[in-house]
Amino acid sequence: MKLSLETAASQFAALGSEQRLSVLNTLVRAGSDGLSMGQLGERTSVTGSTLTHHLKILAAAGLVTQTKQGRSMICAGADFGVVQALSDYLLQNCCADAPEPNKDHHHG
Repeated sequence: MKLSLETAASQFAALGSEQRLSVLNTLVRAGSDGLSMGQLGERTSVTGSTLTHHLKILAAAGLVTQTKQGRSMICAGADFGVVQALSDYLLQNCCADAPEPNKDHHHG
C-alpha cells in the first residue's frame, strides 16, 4: 500500500499529539483484539471526552478502528499494514539523493 503525500500528512498530523501517539502505541501493543474505552483510559490516563476526541481524530486518519460490542466500544489500532505504510513512506526514498561513492578517488 503506497501512501499519497496528503494521506501521509494527515496521518502524521493526527499523531502530532503526545496523547494521541500514546493512545495509538497502547492499541498497537494490545494487538488485534483491541481494548475497551475503559481499558484504554486506564492504560493511557486519557479519559472521557478527551479520549473520545483523540480517538475521533485517529479514526478519521485511518489509524484506529472503533467497533461497538454490546454496550462497549472496542478500539483497536488499524491493521498493521496502515502503520507499516506510514513508516515505509518515510523510508521509501532513503538515501536516493546521497552522492554515489566516487570510484576515481581510490589510490591503487
